[in-house]
Amino acid sequence: MTRFFSMPGQACRVALLLLSPLVATEAHGEQLKVWATGAYSFSDELGGFHITGVSGIGTKDDPIVITEELNSATPVTLTIRTTKPIEAFGRAGDVANGIMYMRIEVLNNSGQAWVEFQFELQEILNQPSVFGDGLSFDQRNKTPDNIISSSFADFDRDFEPYDRLLFKNGKIDPLMTGRFEFLITDYTPRWTFYLVQDPRIPTG
Repeated sequence: MTRFFSMPGQACRVALLLLSPLVATEAHGEQLKVWATGAYSFSDELGGFHITGVSGIGTKDDPIVITEELNSATPVTLTIRTTKPIEAFGRAGDVANGIMYMRIEVLNNSGQAWVEFQFELQEILNQPSVFGDGLSFDQRNKTPDNIISSSFADFDRDFEPYDRLLFKNGKIDPLMTGRFEFLITDYTPRWTFYLVQDPRIPTG
């Protein structure tokens, strides 16, 4: 099955073949790798890393799992799009309902140890997410028990004017994989949003 939709800020339409992995070709001939699962697609089109697999529908029992490889210790951005109708609080997998339990497994192929790892949500690329957009790392929950990492003991969440989740007090050595689990909520779901991933190296 092929779905077509407009990509904001681009004059082309991207064809998403709902298999994994997918390859969509823009009008100017460049190929974009797109992986689809549940009601969403995930793309490494902005560069700096590679998605190697996706699965799940985004529930607590069946989270969306993304495996990827980062080749440097610089921020990279995951592009997330809906591939099914948007319906807040609808049935996960059938619609994009704004509730996404996520597990991201990242291979450190940068050659440097990562001593922190930060995620940031953005509804508009390169602009901070604000309270009014409804997008956050489960901001309404003041004592979350679903934010977990295999490599870091602690985390901090920052809200307004950013939606950031920082994992700290740990390390991911080169050629090792770190696992991160968290809940993304979007009470005013959009067709496209972004997840910036920022591995940190020692500064001293």
